[in-house]
Amino acid sequence: MRIPRIYHPEPLHINTTIALGDDAANHVGRVLRMTAGQKLELFDGSNQVFCAEIVEATKKKVSVDVISGHLDDRESPLDLHLGQVISRGEKMEFTIQKSVELGVNTITPLLSERCGVRLDAERFEKKLQQWQKIAIAACEQCGRNRIPEIRPIQSLETWCAENDGAFKVNLHPRATQSINTLPAELNKVRLLIGPEGGLSEDEIAMTANYQFTDILLGPRVLRTETTALTAITALQVRLGDLG
Repeated sequence: MRIPRIYHPEPLHINTTIALGDDAANHVGRVLRMTAGQKLELFDGSNQVFCAEIVEATKKKVSVDVISGHLDDRESPLDLHLGQVISRGEKMEFTIQKSVELGVNTITPLLSERCGVRLDAERFEKKLQQWQKIAIAACEQCGRNRIPEIRPIQSLETWCAENDGAFKVNLHPRATQSINTLPAELNKVRLLIGPEGGLSEDEIAMTANYQFTDILLGPRVLRTETTALTAITALQVRLGDLG
């Protein structure tokens, strides 16, 4: 059986015994039905991986010995920040999961004029917690040892106005540039993905005021979740570690 990878939210140290968190313990003890003596691979977000052995496993509690650890850097050289206008239903969850697999470092959910999702503050907070869990699960699956940050929900203009030194990219069907024309030395990019109905004309004009570069992906109209993953992949091929 493939050794399960488990995220532990606190710093790990060799030659210590720790108790896994509730969600991890439930997965290991109740879902996988693992027992004492079996191995786990743990990571704590520090870009290291740790070999651990189960010393106690019940349906409610799992304790492990941390045996060894080493650096395992699988991060892309491209620092990629995705600003994604919140999409309906499972589309947002799908976008987050696959963006993490493709190497995005930061994801900020955005609200725009044509955003089809309207929730109160409490439900938005629950969504954020759910999205962070999806990001963690994606790291467990794909082998990343740093957890991408899911930032608090922001308005589109607030996010666009931020200046962190990144090259800002907005996808536009009438753009004249492509991702292949971007400078090859870029190592930090902000990627804006609009809602299902696209950004309004006022919003597109606003992005230009904040120095976004309009990019054309291709001749076909893509759904918002397809657009995000296609653009991320193209950026990673051009500037990151794919291909």
